[in-house]
Amino acid sequence: MKNILVLGGTRFFGRKLVELLLEEGHNVAILTRGQSGNPFGDKVEHIVADRLNKEELSQKIDGRVFDIVYDNICYSPNEAYSFCELFNGKIKKLVFTSTLSTYEIDGKEKSEPDFNPYNYEIQMGDSKDFTYGEGKRQAEAVFFKYAKFPVVAVRFPIVMGEDDYTRRLHFHVERIVDETPIGFINMDAEMSFIQASEAAQFLKWAGLNDIEGPYNAIATGKISLSDLIKLIEDVTGKTAKILLEENEDILSPYAIPASWYMTNEKAINSGFVFSNLQDWLKPLVEAIASNKE
Repeated sequence: MKNILVLGGTRFFGRKLVELLLEEGHNVAILTRGQSGNPFGDKVEHIVADRLNKEELSQKIDGRVFDIVYDNICYSPNEAYSFCELFNGKIKKLVFTSTLSTYEIDGKEKSEPDFNPYNYEIQMGDSKDFTYGEGKRQAEAVFFKYAKFPVVAVRFPIVMGEDDYTRRLHFHVERIVDETPIGFINMDAEMSFIQASEAAQFLKWAGLNDIEGPYNAIATGKISLSDLIKLIEDVTGKTAKILLEENEDILSPYAIPASWYMTNEKAINSGFVFSNLQDWLKPLVEAIASNKE
């Protein structure tokens, strides 16, 4: 049984992670600003603090020691550096949720060495000072330089699920059902994805197993945007209205100029067994479509 702290554990795959950890009998604390409530009740310890307020966070964790910390909500090098200052000597391992966005969109399959955080030039700043991808790159670089504990940086692609609060897959299903236009840049571009439940499983695995460093985590397989739209058309019985233009009002959240996907070979070789994208993507679209009806 481990003492575990989760930053960002009240919704989507973060919530699923906490549920998995509780099922295994671990002592779990969640840290939030208190704005989204505590869906777990007295099953977890709820620490209310703003991770951007270093003094407040320091007071809340004073004297505490954790076996594992999961940080799903770090977006900048300043946040990563403050984390290291506060938690060095107090935790045994960090699992940091990173992203496919650490890689350039250049049409090539991405493996972990394609972005090396160990030799990346650090530029300190807040999340507002960087793009999402650059903020995550900088955060990885800071963690791997300044942390005095093992770090796993989990690079997720877009995470899918019925309860996805970003509703990116929902956007496509709903617009096709409603026969409203969707804008794309390159319909031949291929993408990788992971389901929220599998993302949670991977985070749990990364924390409890003896690994460190960057790891790509994706469902096996990839799909072109044209094939994704055809799948939704087949499920809904509707024909998509596709416009190849960058109109922000209708632009798909998946609108990318070139293929953008990763290999999960490193994680597989380390012992994790991934699902196949084709096994769950259609059932997920069917579930979203049925809720739309």
